[in-house]
This record gives sequence, structure tokens and C-alpha cells, in this order.
Amino acid sequence: MSKIQATFERLQAQGRKALIPFITAGDPDPALTVTLMHTLVEAGADIIELGVPFSDPMADGPTIQRASERALAKGVSLRQVLEYVANFRADNRETPVVLMGYANPVEAMGIEAFAACAYDAGVDGVLLVDYPPEESSAYVDAMRRHALDPIFLLAPTSSEQRIADVGLYARGYVYYVSLKGVTGSAVLDVAAVAARIPEIRARTGVPVGVGFGIRDAATAAAIAGIADAVVVGSRIIEEIEQSEPDQVCARVRVLVAELRRGIDAAGGKS
Repeated sequence: MSKIQATFERLQAQGRKALIPFITAGDPDPALTVTLMHTLVEAGADIIELGVPFSDPMADGPTIQRASERALAKGVSLRQVLEYVANFRADNRETPVVLMGYANPVEAMGIEAFAACAYDAGVDGVLLVDYPPEESSAYVDAMRRHALDPIFLLAPTSSEQRIADVGLYARGYVYYVSLKGVTGSAVLDVAAVAARIPEIRARTGVPVGVGFGIRDAATAAAIAGIADAVVVGSRIIEEIEQSEPDQVCARVRVLVAELRRGIDAAGGKS
């Protein structure tokens, strides 16, 4: 059983939902990344999504794009991101870490080499935005050979066939994009999300995490009432962006703790 699956099973037994915060590796400063990862866990994160900086993202809104630009300007590469995970693992062996990014850096390293290095570093899952399931067999095979969960996106526009295709490969959880658009945009329609989740669960057989548009404890609670996990990215990056360097961890801790309280208040409704 993967660490991600074990986390969801433990939370289900407790009647709780997962909080999955996202940060971009290297932002606001490479020296802070591992400390920020520990801060997320201390504030209540169950799984960490660690963004791999990329110059031409297709799903990220301006906030996360700026985070990638700041990290790239400081020379952060995929190999350095793996080093951050390895350093995090020196003190935390339990919290699952998912790398989220795009195919180009992985293809440049080589899929097999990446999978081996990710496993050695202590990565548990990988979500590459631009690997659709119908083009992912070699990637998925490499992930599975190295005990990594391949995680896929689904969206409001995903067809029944696309959901079924994702179900063939998905492990760990499925990330349901709650909005049409990029991260940090529009207003969350909880009823519309709730209408899609049963079908996704039925066709994929893995937990469903919902992200895009979750900005506070109230929306986190609403999503926790219908999904298995709440994913929050842009709002955390905003807090990082607006903080003085010596206040970043403190402000992120407060925000994530508020999200945790909102999720726990919702209980295991879904």
C-alpha cells in the first residue's frame, strides 16, 4: 500500500478529510522550502503538493506563475526539487509528498531516471499536468516500477471516456479541477462540484481531491463536505508573496491552520 493510500484510509477511519496544500519549490527562497514543508505539516497538512518551477505553465494562474518565475530566477531545477524532498525526509518519513509540474523537465531528465531519482528522494506521487492518460502508458509504467503513484487531473469538461481512461491509471487520488480556467480564477460552484464527484469516484476507484478556487476556511469546509481532500495552492502562494521574508512561515502556518479547522469542522459528510 502506498503512503498516499494509507493516509486516506487512516483519515477515512477517523471520519476526517485530507488537507493538501501546494507550494512552489524555491519560492520565496530556496533556503526556505524545506522549512515551509515542515510548517505545512505542523499546521495540519496531510499531503504536500510541491510544485516544480516551470517557465511555460498551461494551468497555473498569475499567482503561481510568479512563484515559478521567482524560483527559476534563483536557479531552482528539478534535481534541486528532489534534493528538497530528500532533506525533508531526514526529519519526516510519514507525510506523503506529491510533485506537481509539467512534462518537459521530466522528459529532459528521462522518465525512468526521474522515477528512480524521485523514489530515492522520498517522493510518493507525481502529477504532470500535460500528460493525458491516453499518452501516459510509458510514464505510468515507470512510476509503478518505482512505487510512485501517478496522479491525474480531471475537469468540469472531462467526458465519461476521459474519466474512465484516468481510472485505468490513477493511483493515490484524482485531482478534480473545480473551475473552467486557471488556478486562482473565478468563483467556486460547490453544487456543480458535488454533482460530479460520485461519478468520478465510481469510475476511478480512488479518492477525489478538489482544488482551484478554495481561498478560505469556509470554502475549504464546503469542499470537505463533498470530497475526500481539499487542495489549496494560489491562496497560500499569495500569503507567501505578501509576507516579509522573516514572516513567511508564521503567516503560512496561520492560514493553513485556519483551513485545517474549516475542514475538520465539516467532518466526514461525503
